[in-house]
Amino acid sequence: MNENEKLAELLFPTITKTPEDYETIYPERGLSEGARVSRFAPSPTGFLHLGGLFASMVSNLTTKATDDGVFFLRIEDTDKKREIEDGVSAIITGLADFGIVPDEGVMGFNKESGNYGPYQQSHRKEIYQAIAKSLVQRGLAYPCFCSEEELNELRAEQEKAGTDIQGYFGEWAKCRNLSFDEQKTKIEAGLPYTLRLRSEGKPENRIKFDDLIKGKIEMPENIQDVVLLKTDGIPTYHFAHAVDDHFMRTTHVVRGDEWISSVPLHIQLFKACGYKVPKYAHISPIMKEDNGGKRKLSKRKDPEASVSFYTQSGYPKESVIEYLLTIANSNFEDWRKANKDADQSAFPFNLKKMSASGALFDLNKLNDVSKNVISLMTADAVYEKATTWAKSYDEELYKLLTADEAFAKGIFSIDRGTAKPRKDIAKWDEIKDYVSYFFNDIYTPDFTLPENISKEDAAAILEAYLKVFDANDDKDTWFGKIKELCEPLGFTPNVKEYKKNPDAFKGHVGDVSTVIRIAITSRRNTPDLCSIIALLGNDEVKARLNNALDEYNK
Repeated sequence: MNENEKLAELLFPTITKTPEDYETIYPERGLSEGARVSRFAPSPTGFLHLGGLFASMVSNLTTKATDDGVFFLRIEDTDKKREIEDGVSAIITGLADFGIVPDEGVMGFNKESGNYGPYQQSHRKEIYQAIAKSLVQRGLAYPCFCSEEELNELRAEQEKAGTDIQGYFGEWAKCRNLSFDEQKTKIEAGLPYTLRLRSEGKPENRIKFDDLIKGKIEMPENIQDVVLLKTDGIPTYHFAHAVDDHFMRTTHVVRGDEWISSVPLHIQLFKACGYKVPKYAHISPIMKEDNGGKRKLSKRKDPEASVSFYTQSGYPKESVIEYLLTIANSNFEDWRKANKDADQSAFPFNLKKMSASGALFDLNKLNDVSKNVISLMTADAVYEKATTWAKSYDEELYKLLTADEAFAKGIFSIDRGTAKPRKDIAKWDEIKDYVSYFFNDIYTPDFTLPENISKEDAAAILEAYLKVFDANDDKDTWFGKIKELCEPLGFTPNVKEYKKNPDAFKGHVGDVSTVIRIAITSRRNTPDLCSIIALLGNDEVKARLNNALDEYNK
């Protein structure tokens, strides 16, 4: 047994499994050629950020673009100081709310699925230590006994010396060249230590890699002897993720571009362990306009940074994903125009079509996208989704909608399923206002008229309409009656005629119908008024017409 092997036994006396054992436990997946395996690997340190949802969506899509692709959820919980209570559930719920369900990995509290777990890093300590032991045996890792105070002194010396690079490397790596006897003495004395990589990088060397989003990137090699295991034997992120991505057989690492600076170290770690380096795709952050400039969406400043904002506001999951697809691939909107009814999963997503510079978040654009998505839903779907949301966030609305399901679905059926459906609703928290005039419990009459119509004319219109009103009229009959009211009241049934000679008339047929619309709904713009009348019924509509008439006659 050589000195490196003796050192490994001193450091890891209870570790008996070898890297080869884990290669057997976690074999190649045996997927079809070209199949991609990717992951979302968050830390349970807070709410799910929109950027995290975006990254998970991209990671999921790139696997689904291939046959047999696998998307899994790994929880990177080695930093217990930053972990929050129930953070894992918040992540899983946040993803599920927007239709992102992993093929395998962490699926719930103490619940996993798949053959490559455990999928929480805190449960994989022995695996990391087995690989660390192998690195020590091969002379690629060593114990470092430097205290925090000594490391601070080292940094101060480097600053004083004006070194180009600061850190633990080369001549500054005090424990790198300790003899075996020195190491043995310190270990047996119980001195705390970390385990460091013995970097073989050189300052003059550079690495090159082809990022699937950013393109070709060239950077200096890593020369730092970074920490692999902390004093408690728990791995650092850098070491743990390399081991995990290998044994979970990850082919594509999709993550934020703040990790680009770590790629030289990560490539070095993969190679030191004898692993194939995965392909990288680094996503630029989602930006927001701010005082004429741009900045990252902020957890502290921007409520829309949290995915819970979209859930609470009532954006359908399809709308949020649809919007994120528009900023993920520049060709998505053209595809959508050509495939209006196609499921989002049919879109041929491509990492290489992602913006290298990052997308600008636009809440107005999200609202437009969501209005379009909701306009294409059936009345049953709108009812189901709106009531599900209301049950959690608006008890009053929930009671109104569920008191008479057929009536509520009738509301949502108006102007739906046509060639040009209305686009009134962007999110479910707008539903209450949208349906308010159908429910007397939340309806507040407002008979304010347009400036071009007097109270006297409005009263005359309503008096004439009440004489011919019938809630059972079909649309053509209803509109025919409105047109017949026009001329005796000084209005024209022909809008073009009015535009040619506006001074000859008090208004046109549209103005007449507006007076009736305001009397019944207190709005100037609504879905098809004839359908609204039929749904409200004869007695309710007559009562509202008479109430408006009384107001105008005051």
